[in-house]
Amino acid sequence: MEKLTIVTRDNVRHDFNVEMALSGEQQMVGLMFRPSVPPNEGMLFDWGAPRESAMWMRNTIASLDMVFINQDGTIRRIAERTVPQSLATISSNGPVRATLELAAGTAERLGLRVGDRVEQRIFGAAR
Repeated sequence: MEKLTIVTRDNVRHDFNVEMALSGEQQMVGLMFRPSVPPNEGMLFDWGAPRESAMWMRNTIASLDMVFINQDGTIRRIAERTVPQSLATISSNGPVRATLELAAGTAERLGLRVGDRVEQRIFGAAR
């Protein structure tokens, strides 16, 4: 688990503990088969360099919010309340450094928006 903070446009800070999905195996499995994700936890998929991120919900039984994050740590796109077990592709709509999976409804609950900033060591903004 590592620390991650999302800073909203009005400078409100939201802290999370995230699992890091770094290896191919970790990235393939992700949050599959888990019945729920705690409200202040998630999984960060570090792609290593900017690339198109295409996710799906196969074998994922908990609905998620997916946050696609640019190289500079700004949020590029948010896919809210994804459909469990779906094989539909959820795309970043452009190259991103990372994808963050959170419990469904987190983005709405915290008022997260495109352009908000993510602070985590992979973005050079660990604090």
